[in-house]
Amino acid sequence: MSRRARKIVKRVSVDPKFNSELVAHIIRVLMKSGKKTTAERIVYGAVAKIEDEVKKNPAKFTKGADAEAKTVTEPLEIISTAIENMKPKVEVKTRRVGGTTYPVPVEINPVRQLSLALRWMSTYASARRGMGMPAAVAAEIVDAFQGQGNVIKKRDDVHKMAQANKEFAHYAW
Repeated sequence: MSRRARKIVKRVSVDPKFNSELVAHIIRVLMKSGKKTTAERIVYGAVAKIEDEVKKNPAKFTKGADAEAKTVTEPLEIISTAIENMKPKVEVKTRRVGGTTYPVPVEINPVRQLSLALRWMSTYASARRGMGMPAAVAAEIVDAFQGQGNVIKKRDDVHKMAQANKEFAHYAW
């Protein structure tokens, strides 16, 4: 029998305004020093800015191929699509084999994919200067929805690193 402690899977609470687990998770990631009200204000402000941007320029929010292009108008659908675009599929972990350390590409657990995507979004949104945090979060989400921006660049860098080290994939266990 393993001595390792079993991981307790916690039930994620839902957001009171949108009744969404994803929005509640974003609020928890953006929260600093236990200031949940401030984090909620930031996320709800970002959702409002995304709604305004959809109303101003709906052509910017099309999803799918050219023949089947579909305009997305719901801000929660935009957020979920953006976060799906942000999620990395593989990452590089180091393995020590015979005294040598190898960078080994491994697939990422879906829970870790989400946490990495939201952490990157929070980091890059707070690094944006010259705008408030709700506008920065909204800008990161819109950029990720369109397949561009800092988070997408970070995801692509992680994927390139894994691709460059795929010859060590047989060390993954």
